[in-house]
Parts: sequence; C-alpha cells; structure tokens
Amino acid sequence: MPDGSMTLPALAQIEAVVRTYLDGLHEGDGTKIAAAFHPVAHLYNVVEGAVVDLPRADWLTMIAGRPSPASRGLAREDRILAIDMAGEDAACVKVNCCIPPRYFTDYLLLLKTAEGWKIVSKSFHTELRSV
Repeated sequence: MPDGSMTLPALAQIEAVVRTYLDGLHEGDGTKIAAAFHPVAHLYNVVEGAVVDLPRADWLTMIAGRPSPASRGLAREDRILAIDMAGEDAACVKVNCCIPPRYFTDYLLLLKTAEGWKIVSKSFHTELRSV
C-alpha cells in the first residue's frame, strides 16, 4: 500500500495507467491496453513448470480474437492490492482481475518513460474456478 514517502501525483498517474489496463481487459479494448503497456512489454507466466514469454503484440491479437468479459455480461471483479515505488521512476503494482473461469493475480512492473508511466512487464498467476 502507499506510504508517506510516495508523491500523490505519481501514485495517481500509476493508478490511472493500471485502471486503463483493467478497463481495457474487461471491455476487450486493445486500444486501452496498448495505451497502458509499453510497446516492448512482455507477459510471463508458468505452464507445466516452464516459463511462457508472451510479447505484448501477440497478447493484443489474442484479446482481439475473444469475446470480452463485458460483452459476455460478466461482473467486473478487479482491484489494486498494492503499489510499491522504487524512487521516482519504477513501481510494482499487484492486482486481482478475472475473466471467469480464470482468476488472475498480476504483478505489473511500471517505468516512468518520456511518454509517462507504462507497464513494461506483467507476471501473473492464473487460478481456474467453477462458475
């Protein structure tokens, strides 16, 4: 959670980027997701013990090819759990979100670029639940 050493403007900017990502994920809006993620960003998870590296462009293609949670009438369930800043230009944000039956915990690494805060990496855990 935020501590007293962090500046509110930076926290607000980081939260805005993460909210844009979460909005885009729920709405299936690749434009919003692309705005939150740096073009060279990658996503990482583990499948059967092996690390899977998914480039941002490939992920955006996958999102474009599936129905969004909003279009399926699914309730939105996401929240920012923690924001941890390192100096003025790096942050890690932990979020929960879902696309039932998949429930995710994401660790988003953000850097403050010339274009503002951008997600440069996402590592995530997926839990399958019965709906």
